[in-house]
Amino acid sequence: MSQLFTPWRLGTLDLPNRIVIAPMCEYSANDGNATDWHMIHLGHLALSGAGLMVLEATAVSPEGRISPRDLGLYSDANEAALARVLAAIRAYSPIKVAVQLGHAGRKASTRVPWEGGAQIPPNAPSGWQTQAPSALPHNDGENPPTALNTAGLLRIREHFVAAARRAARLGFDGIELHAAHGYLLHQFLSPLANVRDDNYGGSLENRMRFPLEVFDAVRAAFPADRPVWVRVSASDWVDGGWDVESTIAFAKALKQRGCPAIHVSSGGLSPRQQIKLEPGYQVAFSRRVRHEAEIATIAVGLITEPEQAEAIVASGDADAIALARAILYDPRWPWHAAAKLGQQIIAPNQYLRSQPHEHPRLFRTA
Repeated sequence: MSQLFTPWRLGTLDLPNRIVIAPMCEYSANDGNATDWHMIHLGHLALSGAGLMVLEATAVSPEGRISPRDLGLYSDANEAALARVLAAIRAYSPIKVAVQLGHAGRKASTRVPWEGGAQIPPNAPSGWQTQAPSALPHNDGENPPTALNTAGLLRIREHFVAAARRAARLGFDGIELHAAHGYLLHQFLSPLANVRDDNYGGSLENRMRFPLEVFDAVRAAFPADRPVWVRVSASDWVDGGWDVESTIAFAKALKQRGCPAIHVSSGGLSPRQQIKLEPGYQVAFSRRVRHEAEIATIAVGLITEPEQAEAIVASGDADAIALARAILYDPRWPWHAAAKLGQQIIAPNQYLRSQPHEHPRLFRTA
């Protein structure tokens, strides 16, 4: 029996397999509102057979967006636009759907990647002043962020709470908090971005304080029968930065607060990062967090082959694997993995006739 295709319980959420569609920014929203692109993009990924799909980084406030084209969940219009997309997914797919809530901090106000991704100055028509733990820019030459004061921290925490309540009304099956890739919560964690001298800076305990407060607030605002988990960068890949030992301590603190799993990524905090890319290059981080913090993990990063994914789960390196670029390239990756591993996969009735002759028992209906 393939371990990749065994059911998994993510907190209170029952999933039919251990394949997760990772959050991937589409930079295709209008004023934070999901568009027809999201309907097409998410709709066709929802037919993939994966157990769980996590929506892209969804900003909790306008200034929390990475770019002016980022998805948001901070207004009634945002909520209504996402309701339309979710209704279509629910009508045709049994996939569980979560939303990743985040705030870009000092990495906000940027151009979309295909326009270069550079920071948009706050005095430009589509730019705004960024906010962060400390007034340190992400990159040399960028406009520095404003260091958040106590009122600013409270305001952002309440933005997360308001977005969580909207997510609950929309019927999302779970929330993933974005504390990875150099965005605001990661900025608080890393000593490279956080040089505060108050209760939110300095020691590891202090640097973890605001992300943990946000988790507690979101957990309290979201229904208890639906899980809230966290995506982390396990390493900044820079000497003196956030590292896997700190990640393990953070994971232990989150577990004590009811977090059922950690989605283990890395990097994104500093342009000075030195990452050696190779297949499954982040899996070792997942293994350590899973075993040393004794918490479920989702492994991600250059996981492309079914046999590779199977080995990660079967060996205990992670409880599930997440696909990003691999599932953009092959939106039926779970189908092909099931065929290779001799398993069955859920497929819509409309697609049953595509069942290959060499795998006559590949498909099952929801």
